[in-house]
Order: sequence, then structure tokens, then C-alpha cells
Amino acid sequence: MTPTRQNPPLAALLIVAASALLAGTTLLAKALGTDVLGPALHPLQISHGRFLFAFLVIIGAVAVLRPRLTRPHWGLHLGRTSFGWLGITLMFASVAFIPIADATAISFLNPVFAMVLAIPLLKEGVGPWRWLAAAVALAGALILLRPTPESFQPAALLALTAAAVIGMELIFIKKLAGREIPIQILLINNAMGLTIASVAVSFVYQWPTPQQWAALAGIGLLMACAQACFVNGMARADASFVAPISYAMLVFAALYDFAIFGVIPDGISMIGSAIILTGGLILVWREARHRHTAADSRTACNSAHSD
Repeated sequence: MTPTRQNPPLAALLIVAASALLAGTTLLAKALGTDVLGPALHPLQISHGRFLFAFLVIIGAVAVLRPRLTRPHWGLHLGRTSFGWLGITLMFASVAFIPIADATAISFLNPVFAMVLAIPLLKEGVGPWRWLAAAVALAGALILLRPTPESFQPAALLALTAAAVIGMELIFIKKLAGREIPIQILLINNAMGLTIASVAVSFVYQWPTPQQWAALAGIGLLMACAQACFVNGMARADASFVAPISYAMLVFAALYDFAIFGVIPDGISMIGSAIILTGGLILVWREARHRHTAADSRTACNSAHSD
């Protein structure tokens, strides 16, 4: 398989597009989880719509592109999809009750939880800088929870749990990385996710209104397009360059929430979000430095052998 040519400007554009699209899915999920488009739909039904329509988009892409598929690792796919389905369902449930920007900021804890989970599951070592990043990000999440009797947001715990669950999904994604081509991973992920979501939604299903059907289709289409943009963006630049750009999702989430629902982030939301972003940026910086150090060591070692 020929490596994708590096193109940082295009990568940045693709990641910004993915961020805008992903923020759009939470906007539509909030509309569906409230009474904006009709009687509120259950989060299980919203996640079902996400997997249904995303699967239709991806199966169409597979039919057109006809990629060469390989034998999948079913166990890893099942683990990744199960945690991904649960995480997105919890996320969609949270945005019906708290500002989209708050839920989005909390979702940025995904890599922090993945880092912590990688210690026992992937036997990875974690240095002081990575622990500092985790502590800073978790402090920001605590602020967003507003842990006082007067302002506590119970629904924010849904977003926090979603972040932890999706952190577990990232562990499975790490294990899948390099084993299979991206479009095969997306196809299997959405096929399995649709199967799980179809069973779960059967207990709470209600017939959507025409507007809700359109919103459900929109979530699936936006999610599929966002995944395509993100995968292609990641292939065209280093992760350390791409990761901070993905935080643009927070800006789009706040803009959408204000434009559609008139929600203006308060001081606590802005402070908590800024602290989470700081923790995330520390983690990105540390990972980039670690990779560069490792690359320099390999180069020095190769030079020594060549001498």
C-alpha cells in the first residue's frame, strides 16, 4: 500500500471540516433529544439512526471504490464497536440536558482515559508529563460538573462516562491500527454498530416525524463524512500537528448551540473548557516530543551501524 503524500495545509483543512461535521452531529442529537423536531427520541434511537445512515453511506462508498478487503480481527472489531456504540449513546444523551460546548469539552478527555487504560491493557509506561496532562484535564472536567448543590449538572456525568467509554474504544483502535485499511475498519464498525443498536432500540422505538427522519439521516451522513475527513487528515500530517486542530470542534459546538438554541457559554464553561484544552495540549506536546526523541535515537543507531 503506497504511503499517502504529506500535505499539512490540506490535513488542517480536513481536520477543521471533520470538527465542524462532528459538532453538527451533537447539534442534531440535541434537537432530537428535546422536543424541537417532535416528541423527544430516546438516546438509543438517536444512536441507531447514526449507525443506520452512516452504514448506508459507507456501504455505498465500498460499492463504488471496491477496495481490497482482508480478513478482519473480529474480536478487536467487536470490542471497538461495543464501546463506541455505548460511548456515542451516552454522549447523545448528555447533550439533551447540558450545553453542547460543555459536553464537547468533556469529550476531549477521551485520550486521557485512553492513556490511563493503556497502562494495564497495553503495558505502556506513563511519565510525569503525561500524568500532569491527565490531572489538568480532569480538573477542567470537575469544574464543568459544577460540583455544588446549587449548580451541579448530573447530566455532565453522562458525558464524563462517555469519555471514559470512548477512551476504552481508543485502546481497541490502537490494537487495530495498521492491521486493516481504514474503509474496512469503518465498514465493519458501522455494520456491527448497526446490529447492536438495532437490538437495543427495539425496546424504546417510536416512529420519528419527517423532520426527525431528516435529522437522523443527517447525523449518519455527517458522521460518515467526518470519519472520512479525519482519517484522510491524519494520513497527511503528523498526529502532533493534527490533534490540536481537532479542538476546533469546541468552537463549532458553541457557535451551533448559540445559533440554534441561544445558549451562551458562561464563565465556568469557558474556564473548564480552557483547562481541559490545556491538559490536552500538554499531552499532544509530550507525545510529539517523545516521538521525535525516539526517531532521533533510531537515526543515531542506524548511523552507528553504518559506520
